[in-house]
Amino acid sequence: MANSLLTTQAITREAIRLFKNSNRFLQSIDRQYSDQFARTGGKIGNTLNIRLPNDYVVRRGPTAVPQDTVEKQTPVAIANQTGVDIAFSTADRALSLDDYSRRVLAPAINVLAGAIASDVMGLAENIPHVARNADGSNNTISPNMSTFLTAGAILDRYGVSRAPGQRVVTFDPITQARTVSSFSTLFNDQNKVSQQYREGVLRSDVLGFDWQMDQTVILHTTGAYGALPTVAGANQSGSAITVSALAGPLKKGDFVSFAGVNSVNRITKQNDGVLARFVVTADVAAGATAIPIYPALIPPVGGVAVPYQTVSASPANGAQVTSPFPAGETYRKNVVLSTSALTMVTADLEVPGGVHEAHRETFDGVSMRLVTAYNVMSDQMVTRLDVLYGFAPVRPEFGAIVADAV
Repeated sequence: MANSLLTTQAITREAIRLFKNSNRFLQSIDRQYSDQFARTGGKIGNTLNIRLPNDYVVRRGPTAVPQDTVEKQTPVAIANQTGVDIAFSTADRALSLDDYSRRVLAPAINVLAGAIASDVMGLAENIPHVARNADGSNNTISPNMSTFLTAGAILDRYGVSRAPGQRVVTFDPITQARTVSSFSTLFNDQNKVSQQYREGVLRSDVLGFDWQMDQTVILHTTGAYGALPTVAGANQSGSAITVSALAGPLKKGDFVSFAGVNSVNRITKQNDGVLARFVVTADVAAGATAIPIYPALIPPVGGVAVPYQTVSASPANGAQVTSPFPAGETYRKNVVLSTSALTMVTADLEVPGGVHEAHRETFDGVSMRLVTAYNVMSDQMVTRLDVLYGFAPVRPEFGAIVADAV
């Protein structure tokens, strides 16, 4: 008996299943589906706001000290529509779903998921923490066990859960090869040693992380900043710090610190004795006198802790700006993330009328639309698969970069 023609619904469901399983990085981040546009369909340019947890300070003693609730939100712009377009004959649609999935859908969905993962991976430039291994000349070298443990300690300091599956390392194929090789002589767990030997990979529950390789890990080249400036003016706070004129440029994704400014315990707001690290949020040209940073520099007020406090003190006038990396160095930005650090949001696209067939499916935080229409120019049926999405670093402080040499 001949196969019946595949339905649009069956193909869409198979496509979204393949999408979910084709990229481990996208599986490991927070994915949200917005039903805000379920009736009319979303459009590029729509914005959703994701509410962040509130922050407060404790009181000592019996006298109540009411404090305002200051709610913060992160906007996520639905600014990306990405898809794959496939021309086919009716003979292709006469295949079984398994054959059609293997021959047509799987390759198409693989490149679609890879393109979206590459977009989201660019958020690594917003992560303000870094763990790095360096030689005696301060050149980046490959990470070792201590480097990854340091990244884990950073997540501990920010209260990231150690529950299974909550901390994920995503590293470049080259970093994976170097790391498996360096770890092979250090572990005693025979099951994990044999897995490394057989597969050449790290999987789960190693040093408190799940591990995965992804080819979309980015390379970053630091700005040619030369001698870094000093802080110009005392008692500064906020998302931009005024400095003396830069000798050379800083790049978005570079890291800076300010002498005498330490990070604080996220809960108690006490100085934790570690120099606070900030990420540069936009390119800064030579000669500029302000550095945009994340997180915002929020000091105590009059020596009293405040909600959302990020540092032990404001930088002093003349405090030296420093960076852990030399100017002009290129390195791999592997990421260690809480599953809540980054978010991808998808929204429903409109299902059009007047076409051969159209269908939309939502599964596990992803909405995907399939539309098929006749192309009079080529005398073919053309199917397009589309995802409308946005992404944002909702809690980038819940992540750390693990640098590796190129």
